[in-house]
Amino acid sequence: MTSLIRAFSRRSALGLLAGLAAGHATPIRAEAAPALDVFKDPNCGCCGGWIAHLMHHGFIARATDTSDMTAIKARLGIPDALASCHTAQLGNYVIEGHVPAHAIKRLLAEKPDALGLAVPGMPIGSPGMEGGKPETYDVILFGKGGQSRFGRYLGDRPV
Repeated sequence: MTSLIRAFSRRSALGLLAGLAAGHATPIRAEAAPALDVFKDPNCGCCGGWIAHLMHHGFIARATDTSDMTAIKARLGIPDALASCHTAQLGNYVIEGHVPAHAIKRLLAEKPDALGLAVPGMPIGSPGMEGGKPETYDVILFGKGGQSRFGRYLGDRPV
């Protein structure tokens, strides 16, 4: 691994030097991974599965255990009908429940005027709820303008 990093570093440095000599080097920027603050009940096992799913797809997830999820959902404006077992904040958005990473990435790319995304309940097969026969479920976009289907999923894949 160290030799791979050294080789990459040498290649990057040589490329940068060649670009500088030619007068058209582009700065190298690392894209920051999206970070979520996840609020969850300390006794819930599926929340850890959802966090692992997010991390596998390039997100940073900081988990906070709390026994008062109702207060967090109320503070963040989650409608009761959209509630699930965990709630996350991602910038100005709220992510409620077992929302797939694919839907969150789409949210960040499209930047709709909304409060966030939700997967109500705990659908079998959704990220963190693997096991059993997966069921098709909706990811809901919600906010001041109401609610609408943002996507339909089976497991972590759009259908």
